Amino acid sequence: MSFDRLIKSIVKMQNPTVAGLDPKLDYLPDFIKEEAFNKYGKNLEGASEALFEFNKGLIDALCDIVPAVKPQTAYYEMYGWYGVRTLQRTIEYAKEKGLFVITDAKRNDIGTTMQAYASAHLGETEIDGKLFESFGGDALTVNAYLGTDGVKPVVDICKKNDKGLFILVKTSNPSSGELQDRKLDDGLTVYRTMGNMCEKWGEELKGEYNYSGVGAVVGATYPEQLGELRKALPHTFFLVPGYGAQGGGARDVAPAFDENGLGAVINSSRGIMCAWKKEEGIEPRDYAQAARREALRMRDEIVSYIGKIELPAHSD
Repeated sequence: MSFDRLIKSIVKMQNPTVAGLDPKLDYLPDFIKEEAFNKYGKNLEGASEALFEFNKGLIDALCDIVPAVKPQTAYYEMYGWYGVRTLQRTIEYAKEKGLFVITDAKRNDIGTTMQAYASAHLGETEIDGKLFESFGGDALTVNAYLGTDGVKPVVDICKKNDKGLFILVKTSNPSSGELQDRKLDDGLTVYRTMGNMCEKWGEELKGEYNYSGVGAVVGATYPEQLGELRKALPHTFFLVPGYGAQGGGARDVAPAFDENGLGAVINSSRGIMCAWKKEEGIEPRDYAQAARREALRMRDEIVSYIGKIELPAHSD
């Protein structure tokens, strides 16, 4: 199962984190932009090429210490088809380097439309009897507020192609409680109800290490709810945004983990990508090494709270 591969990498690296690849031109050192603009022009193509070069540098610096990366599709789609090409190339390059790729697209639809989204990001597309992989991510974020009709097509493709999905449950943004904290007639909150549905959907994607292939997005900015959901959802692996720039810290994310230090992967995007802007005296050409230092600092901080990460005792 897809998340089994991620779990093995987390244990091997002793690092339960994911580096978000959400690049903006403002995050890039000038030398990268200048080289791309001189070659391709100050246009959508030039910007997209600059993003790809930036991403490659980050991936090269992180691939031996971070188990996963998470490109957010919006930061690529804003550059049109050039940006979408950069997304595909970034995913391909990350996988060549052995990284697990979580495509953060938050797709939400039903039936054949959702099947098409899932095929694009996790599966294959048939053309005249031949199958082609379009983007090739290992997992996809999904907005499941259309219910099972919007999840079943993704689960089916995950089962066929050994992929996973993360469903929005309790998100990290300030206004998430407007809907997600509301209580239903049975007394459960909307987010808890969605979490319970993740457990149910996950029965079709059982994994080797207790966790299914249906994960949940649960924000670091709500540590109390994070702990509540960890206890309530024993088979649901968490993707935890909100660390660093959004205000969450290692103490806040600690409740996401089980007794083995497993059960979650913690995301940092700007904190890693923009680390070079925060270090005094650093040369812009050393941006990737600054990202590496921040990723190591983040790893050490989180592990200091959760301890050694181990596979469950019954695992091989």
